[in-house]
Amino acid sequence: MFIKKEKLQLPKGLNKILLHSCCAVCSASVIRRLYDAEVPFSVFFYNPNIYPLDEYQKRKEDNKNFAVKLGIEFIDADTGWAAENKKWTDCVVGLETEPEKGKRCTECFLFRFAKSAEFADNNGFSTLTSCFGISKYKDMDQVNVCGHRAVSPYKNLFYWDYNWRKQGGSDYMEAIAKQENFYRQKYCGCIFSMKN
Repeated sequence: MFIKKEKLQLPKGLNKILLHSCCAVCSASVIRRLYDAEVPFSVFFYNPNIYPLDEYQKRKEDNKNFAVKLGIEFIDADTGWAAENKKWTDCVVGLETEPEKGKRCTECFLFRFAKSAEFADNNGFSTLTSCFGISKYKDMDQVNVCGHRAVSPYKNLFYWDYNWRKQGGSDYMEAIAKQENFYRQKYCGCIFSMKN
C-alpha cells in the first residue's frame, strides 16, 4: 500500500522541519510523506531510552540507512550511549513501575523533546515534529502535550502536532517496514518496557 503524493501544508507558513525519530519502523512513512511532498526537513535521532546497546544500534542503523538512501540529513545527537542512557535513567527515577502511557512515558517524551527543541532552535529550524504518535501503542495526546511543552521556551520554534496516522499512515508505515526489511522491535525501547 502506498499513499499518493500529498500536499502537506505546514502550519503558519513555516518551513525547515526537524523530525525527531525513534526508529525506522515508526519514522519511515513520515519521512517518505515529507520527502514526497518536497518539504525541507532533517531527521533527528536522540533516544538514550533505548536499551540495551545492541537494540539501540539496530534501531539507529536502520533509521540512518533509510534517511541516507533518500538523501535526507540524518542528525545523530547521541554523544555516547552509556552516559546518555544514565541521564535518561536518572530522569525517570521513581517511575520504574509506571505502566506504558503513564508518567514515565511522559517524562521520556519530555526528555527527548527537550534535546530536539534545543537543537532545532540553535540550528535555524522553525518547526519540530515527531513520529512518536504514529504507533497505535502510543497516546497521541500525551506525545503532543510533551512536544508543545518542549518548544514553549523558544519564541521562534513551533511544534507541529500533525496526525501521521491519518490517511492510512499506520498502514503505510507497516508497508514500508516490510518492503525495506527493517528490524522489528518487540517493545517500546526502555528497559522497563522490555521487562513488561
